[in-house]
Amino acid sequence: MTGLDVVGLRRVLRVIVADDVRANRELAAAHLETLGCALTLVADGEAALAAAAEQAPDLVILDVMMPGLDGISVCQILKGRSETRFTPIILVTALDESEARVLAYQAGADDFLTKPVSAAELLARSAALLKMKILHDRLDDSQRVIVALAKTIQAKDMRTESHTERVADWARRLAAGAGMSGIELDDVYLGAVVHDVGKIGVPDAILLKPGPLDPAEMGLMRNHVLIGEEILSPLRSVAHLGPIVRNHHERIDGHGYPDRMAGVEIPLPSRVVAICDAFDAMVSDRPYRLGLPQAAIRSGTPSW
Repeated sequence: MTGLDVVGLRRVLRVIVADDVRANRELAAAHLETLGCALTLVADGEAALAAAAEQAPDLVILDVMMPGLDGISVCQILKGRSETRFTPIILVTALDESEARVLAYQAGADDFLTKPVSAAELLARSAALLKMKILHDRLDDSQRVIVALAKTIQAKDMRTESHTERVADWARRLAAGAGMSGIELDDVYLGAVVHDVGKIGVPDAILLKPGPLDPAEMGLMRNHVLIGEEILSPLRSVAHLGPIVRNHHERIDGHGYPDRMAGVEIPLPSRVVAICDAFDAMVSDRPYRLGLPQAAIRSGTPSW
């Protein structure tokens, strides 16, 4: 096993997979082994809790429907334990998707997958959450609070689930391609994780509105970049990420916000996160429009 390369750190990561169907466990294991993870396969909720108590895992994947303690209950217990409170958990189910998603997020789950689960989706979601876990392990207390706050905001809106993880992963890759390295890459990654932290100050009626915003609502939504910078500014260990949060909605043509910067006036880390954030927004489905094909975005002529 080579381990997973996570934000400059290489080590073998521990993953618990709990499913009462042996074939499902073995299939998940076959996929996850490509990440170089140390896998613990168990058949029920009690065994999952025992394995987590023996050695805190880096990721837990739980089937919802299991005999005895179901996945929802196991998730709630793990999130209530101090040693596994920040361990990412994926819940997997074949139940009615909308109801199951609500239950999953109420239990504190970090992600949700519906059966049949594709190998590509399982790998992508698992890799993103493992990177987030390692990042969390490296942070100081104030940074952990900010990351937890950012994830809480994301969990409010199930339409944008995994948005933060995708943007952070893409931003780190793009930054590396732009010649950034070392601490700079770590800062871009963390900045991308918390880029929308200011949405904590946006009313839920606007944040969760199932349609386009009117001009007044858009003005309130745009305040999230200033609120986010204000949240970070008193915290010495993350204050330097303020420009990423403040300027991730600037545009090269100068028509972005809040400072109407243009071109190279926009800090490079902010440009990187802005590109990845915009790309994810364009390819994702929203209640008022479908996501665009990637080919249309790459051509530079997106149209809804």
